[in-house]
Amino acid sequence: MKKIKISPGGCFAYIYLTILSLTCIFPLLWLLVSAFKSSGEMLANPTGFFPKAWTLENFKTVLFTLSFTVNIKNSLIVALVTTVIATTVSALAAYGIIRFFPKLGNVMTKLLITTYMFPSIMLVIPYAVVMRAIHLTNSRVGLVLVYMSFSVPYAVWMLVGFFKTVPIAIEESGRIDGANRLQVFTMLVLPLVRPGLVSTAIYVFINAWNEFLYALLLISSSSKQTLSVAVKTLEGADILNWGSMMAASAIVVLPSIIFFCLIQNKIAGGLADGAVK
Repeated sequence: MKKIKISPGGCFAYIYLTILSLTCIFPLLWLLVSAFKSSGEMLANPTGFFPKAWTLENFKTVLFTLSFTVNIKNSLIVALVTTVIATTVSALAAYGIIRFFPKLGNVMTKLLITTYMFPSIMLVIPYAVVMRAIHLTNSRVGLVLVYMSFSVPYAVWMLVGFFKTVPIAIEESGRIDGANRLQVFTMLVLPLVRPGLVSTAIYVFINAWNEFLYALLLISSSSKQTLSVAVKTLEGADILNWGSMMAASAIVVLPSIIFFCLIQNKIAGGLADGAVK
């Protein structure tokens, strides 16, 4: 068995990166572990890391007593619909820019990315006026449209770089074999840019799932509130229940982690899938 030699510099780098990783992940671990502590234990020993007695009482309170299941459903609907539509529209737009407007592609992508020069707080009033004019305030559909307007420009800019790496010869081979433009796009091009699609989907989903400002301003009904807004309402209680706050925060964080873990293996898998006859 061949021995792996590590230089002193490499050993130091591994130790440094391990310490840095633990430092970055410690707040998340603290949050998750604290969610299983009782409220009395959190007040009696706030600096303790591991709970003396593990309990699910905080999660029961958040999910059933405070009815956070409704807010979770709203966030999932908004985030998933936004992710699917924005990723589909962005893929079509990026492919069209590369294949049909090659000379204007760089200019168009730069124009798209300039939309991020404006902070979201500056656009609150225009968005509120537009949503009110088309009667989509207090609506999940209106929230999806707002999130798409933020996600699509950046997603197109991301995907343009991936579509540029696809050789035109592969598409020409597909056309020679009898495939139409749509078949070439779906069966040959999309498998090649799958890592880019996955990265874009993760970006759009996390942004839509965690967004707070527009969900707070555009949704007035408690039955349509997203999870991030519902967590914020816990701070308005007369007595802040830290156990419930930790459990609610853990519920906000976990779906993003689970979503990433489910599809992250596709980022590095099969860059040339679909290119082989």
